Amino acid sequence: MRIGILVLAAFVLAAAPALAAVVRPADARKHAGKTVTVQGVVSEVRHIADGREIFIALGGNYPNTVFRAAILGRDTAKFPHADSLSGKTIAVTGEVSLYKGRAEIVIHDPGQVKIK
Repeated sequence: MRIGILVLAAFVLAAAPALAAVVRPADARKHAGKTVTVQGVVSEVRHIADGREIFIALGGNYPNTVFRAAILGRDTAKFPHADSLSGKTIAVTGEVSLYKGRAEIVIHDPGQVKIK
């Protein structure tokens, strides 16, 4: 019985990103601490810190971005074609956090970003 419950719990947790609410970049801030899907047009893709950080902006260019997807450290190697997202509509799924007052999702896996 316990194994069945654990399997069910694992299935529900794995499906959680697929069930995430879809929000606009400008509304992402209201969902801090929650897992959502932010969908919008990529305004800008920026590489900083010698390529160890990639920021995908939705809703305006830096410094006026209302939302960004942040790829940090070793995870940047998983996104060799990040620049190709510029101008495309994408959906980013993950937990929204606030960094210096702006909404962001730190992404660790390419599966968190879908081109629409």
